[in-house]
Amino acid sequence: MPPLASAMTTLKKSLLAALKSFLRGRSFLQALLAFWISPKALKENQVNGKIYPSRTVEDFLKEAERLFLGPIDEDGLRRYTSDLKGQFRERLHSHAECMLPSFNHLLPTGRERGQYLALDVGGSTLRVALVELRGREETGRESEIVRMVSFKITPEVKKLEGMSFFDWMATRIYEVIHKDISPDQDTIPLGLAWSFPVEQVSLGGGLLLGMGKGFLATNGLLGQDLGEIIKFACKKQGLNVQLEAIVNDSTATLLSQAYVHASTRFGLILGTGTNIAVHLPVSAFSRAKYGKRPESWFESARHVIVNTELGMFGKDILPLTRWDELLNASHPRPEFQPLEHLLSGFYLGEICRLAIVEAVETAGLLGGQLPPSLEAPYSLDTEILSRIEADTSPTLEKATSHFTTHHPCTTPPTVSDMMAIRTLATFISRRSAALLAASVFSLWELRHETEAELDAVLPKPSPSNDSAVVLPSPSVEEEIKEGEASTKVAFNGSVIEHYPQYLSTCQRYIDDLVSHSKNPGSIDLVPAMESSILGAAVALACATDA
Repeated sequence: MPPLASAMTTLKKSLLAALKSFLRGRSFLQALLAFWISPKALKENQVNGKIYPSRTVEDFLKEAERLFLGPIDEDGLRRYTSDLKGQFRERLHSHAECMLPSFNHLLPTGRERGQYLALDVGGSTLRVALVELRGREETGRESEIVRMVSFKITPEVKKLEGMSFFDWMATRIYEVIHKDISPDQDTIPLGLAWSFPVEQVSLGGGLLLGMGKGFLATNGLLGQDLGEIIKFACKKQGLNVQLEAIVNDSTATLLSQAYVHASTRFGLILGTGTNIAVHLPVSAFSRAKYGKRPESWFESARHVIVNTELGMFGKDILPLTRWDELLNASHPRPEFQPLEHLLSGFYLGEICRLAIVEAVETAGLLGGQLPPSLEAPYSLDTEILSRIEADTSPTLEKATSHFTTHHPCTTPPTVSDMMAIRTLATFISRRSAALLAASVFSLWELRHETEAELDAVLPKPSPSNDSAVVLPSPSVEEEIKEGEASTKVAFNGSVIEHYPQYLSTCQRYIDDLVSHSKNPGSIDLVPAMESSILGAAVALACATDA
């Protein structure tokens, strides 16, 4: 090209670029100077060591849609469920950190009745509750928290070392229940929802492991029995308690709704983190997965509640974008919980932040100026994405207000800017909902298959002339039929409960996957409110009424 023509073309490009920037809030002079200082910026951009051509925000969003949603459309999601089910299968027999059979093998009959003492110990709160179970036939009032008191676990409480923490717990328990203790009551049975690692050795016994989250309670007590520790601490308060059942959050969620809906076989958590508990045949696992437990347990257990540790699955089969890979590259344990990175509330905001950073630098989003607060990793909270998605108005005033309150911008974001950020958020949340649906569906299919495998090896009842012969329990075939109409998945957690359209999107993906399955039945997501406390009470009722 002749020099004059080249110069005219360059000038034309600079003027167009300056005009665009002017319309986005930058002065004409600023934009023009920016071009002369760095003319290459109009032709290409470098992000994280890679060169990307300049493009419009619309082009960026088209590519983001292809990367986030392309792999989960139609056949892609079904192929992924098959691969994921293969990983579930493999880890029924291997891997010490996931697909962990608990000691809980009893589901409630719905006939358990009475008042039960339940504790929920989490990262920031201790809750002590008296729960009344009235029976499944009491529709709408099957269970009730008669009284519950919550105590903040302050930084000072977290610093209590060893028995001091459990003495604090015992004092709080006494404050709540001492008026309810009858003088002739020998022992007070207790159900516990424990949100920390524990090596369970029986239904009500578990060896303390490191609690993390700033707690010093295990100092000097690592490896000791949690039930005995709580019993000893309560004894000082004049309470003779016996820990009968320990459950984690996903197991508690499953049990809380199994008391109400007989077909509940899954407990799902999706908030800051994610997990699923599932009820599977004992025979589905290799004996080594059970560790050391008495033979009597195997004699009484046909099924077992399994802690899947869902977030640990997905390695080498997940459809990763370059933003997911950036997240993994800076993560201290990138391969420990690959699926959790794409599902849970802790990570969704960070994936969106990484995409926004690239869109600002290569497509001029937010006037090409990244808000300084968004430079820090994990600075974009998933709750902000939730509020942005919740605003469906044409002006996106509420979304803009939420965004700029937390992330002040040099140049006020335009409606187009906020629409682009909202669109990115929908891609990321929709992918999360689809992958969660695939997880539930894969476990549902695995449960169907392992039930059928168990049924194939069980001896069939032989004909008898004695009409009074009664089988001690329903056959596996009857159990499968019971669940054919609808398998309930109890759920709890801030993302699945409160993120706009997340629940309905996940259910829609589940329904589509089930419609292509050869297995009969449906899968229904059902809410489980106050699941930790109610689940601990139900676990206690199952243990003491057995």
